[in-house]
Amino acid sequence: MTEQNPADGAAISPILSVKGLTVDLPRTMERRHAVNNISFDLMPGEILCIIGESGSGKSVTANAIMGLLPPAIRVSAGSITLNGVDMLNADPQKLRSLRGRAASMVFQDPLSSLNPVMTIGDQIVEVMTAHKVGTPQSRSEKVIDLLHEVGLPEPEVMVRQYPFRLSGGQRQRVMIAMALALDPDVLIADEPTTALDVTTQAQILELIRRIQRRKNMSVMFITHDFGVVAEIADRVIVMEKGHLVEQGPASKVLTTPGHSYTQRLIAAVPRMSEGDRAKPDEPPIVLETRGLMKTFRIGGLLRPSRTVHAVNDVNISVRKGQTLGIVGESGSGKSSLGRLLVKLMNSDEGQIIFNGQDIARLREDEFRTMRPFIQMVFQDPFASLNPRHTIGRILTSGPMAHDIPLFEARAKALRFLELVGLDHGAYDRYPHEFSGGQRQRVGIARALMFDPLVLIADEAVSALDVSIQAQVLQLLGKIQKELNVAIVFITHDLRIASQICDDVAVMHRGRVVEYGPPSQIFRAPTHDYTRQLISAIPGKEWEPAA
Repeated sequence: MTEQNPADGAAISPILSVKGLTVDLPRTMERRHAVNNISFDLMPGEILCIIGESGSGKSVTANAIMGLLPPAIRVSAGSITLNGVDMLNADPQKLRSLRGRAASMVFQDPLSSLNPVMTIGDQIVEVMTAHKVGTPQSRSEKVIDLLHEVGLPEPEVMVRQYPFRLSGGQRQRVMIAMALALDPDVLIADEPTTALDVTTQAQILELIRRIQRRKNMSVMFITHDFGVVAEIADRVIVMEKGHLVEQGPASKVLTTPGHSYTQRLIAAVPRMSEGDRAKPDEPPIVLETRGLMKTFRIGGLLRPSRTVHAVNDVNISVRKGQTLGIVGESGSGKSSLGRLLVKLMNSDEGQIIFNGQDIARLREDEFRTMRPFIQMVFQDPFASLNPRHTIGRILTSGPMAHDIPLFEARAKALRFLELVGLDHGAYDRYPHEFSGGQRQRVGIARALMFDPLVLIADEAVSALDVSIQAQVLQLLGKIQKELNVAIVFITHDLRIASQICDDVAVMHRGRVVEYGPPSQIFRAPTHDYTRQLISAIPGKEWEPAA
C-alpha cells in the first residue's frame, strides 16, 4: 500500500510491509497455521492496532517480524519488508543489527523480560553496548534521559534499582525506555497494558502516544482491549484463528464493523451500566469486616524501613447471593483485603465476621473446618494450578484432605466440570493442555468443590480476552444464581464492576474511600480518587452499540 502525502502529493511508502505471511504450526497442534496468508502495511508515524483473541496469531505475527519465532514454528510463505530490508532472508547478524534500531519490541510481561539480577540502568546500557552506540559516559547520560522521558521518578536513583523493587507500571516504563534506547523507526508493543490497573494503563497509553508523536515513530500495538483501540489507534487489523478478517480506519471498525467476528468481539465489550442490579429483598449478611487493619514493614538495609497500611480501617459487607465489587489501583489494598478474608494472611486489628462468627483471631487449626466455605479464584490460573497434576487430582485433592472419599469427590468434580462448561475428558488432562479461559474455569470449579458460601474472585478475568471474559462473567452469574453464593469481586475494570456488582467499594491506599451501589459510585462519584479512576477508563468516550 502506498499513500499520497496531502501536502505535496508525493507517494508515501510503508515503513513495514507484510505480504501473504503464513506461519506453520507443528503437526500435533489443532490447526495447521498460526498465521495464514495475511497482508498489511504500517505507514510512517501511524499507530496500527492488531486486535483478536488469544490464539488469533497476533503475537506470532509480531515475533515473525522481529525474527523471534521459536524453532518449532516456521514461516512457510510470504514476505516481511522493514525499512526496505527483507527480514525473512536476512542473515542472523543483519537481524541483530536491525533489532532495536529499525524495530524494537515491548513485551507483555516486563518482570519475566527483565533480568532480575541486573539493575535497570545496566540493562538499558547493555542494549547500547551490544550495538556499539556511544561511549560509557554518553550511555549513562542517555539512560537518565530515557528514564526521565518515560516518566519514572528520580531517574538517578531508579538506575540503581532492581526489577523486583518496581511496580508493574514502572517495570513497563523501563521496558519502553529500553525499547527506545536506539531510537527505532518502529515500536512493536505486545499487550503492554494487559492486567494493569486503569490509571496505570492510561499513563502507559499516553506515554506511548506522546513519544510516538514527538519522534514521528510508527507503532504496531497488539491488544485485546477495544477501549485501548478507541484511545490510540489510527487503523485497526482484526485477526481470528490466524486469518486477517477485517482492517480499516479505527473510527470505521469501532462504529460499523463489517465482519461478524468483529461484531461479536465488540458485543462482548463490557459497558458502563446505567442502573443497579434488582434487589427484591435483603438477604442476610454472610461476610463482613469491622475496622480491619493490616500493616507491613518495608525497606531496611540500603534504605530506611517504614510502615505501610495495606488495609486501613476497612468496613465492608456482602450478602448471600449478592456481589460486592472491590475496585482501585495496584497497591490500593484490594488483593491484601482478599487474602485477609480467606485467611491466607492474618490481620493486625479488626474483625472478620463470617456466618456470625469472628474468624480474624482463629488459629489455623481452629479455622480449618471453616476454610472450605470461603474459597478464592486467583488472577493467574496457570500459576495457581499444579502443572504436574491432572485436573481430576487438582479438583479432588482438597475434598479428600477433608475426609471425602475419592469416588464421591470424583463424581462431584465431574459435575462441576459440566457446570463450568468443560467435558468429562478434562478430568484426565493437565493444565498446559487448556487455554487461559479454560484454566480459569478449572479454577472456578476447584473453588466450588466445597460448596462455599463466599467466593473471592481476585482479578479473575483481568488477563482474559474480551469474549472469554464475557463467558467467565456469565458463568459466575449462573453459578451465583444456582448456588446462591456470595461473591467478592476484586477488579480494576470499572465497566465490569458496574455490570455485575450489587455494591462497590473503592479502595485507595488501604482505605475504602467510597461505598455504595454502582449507579451512585460511577454516575455521581463524591471522592476525587473515584473521579480519577473513571476519567482514566480507556476509550471512555466510545461505548459499543448495544
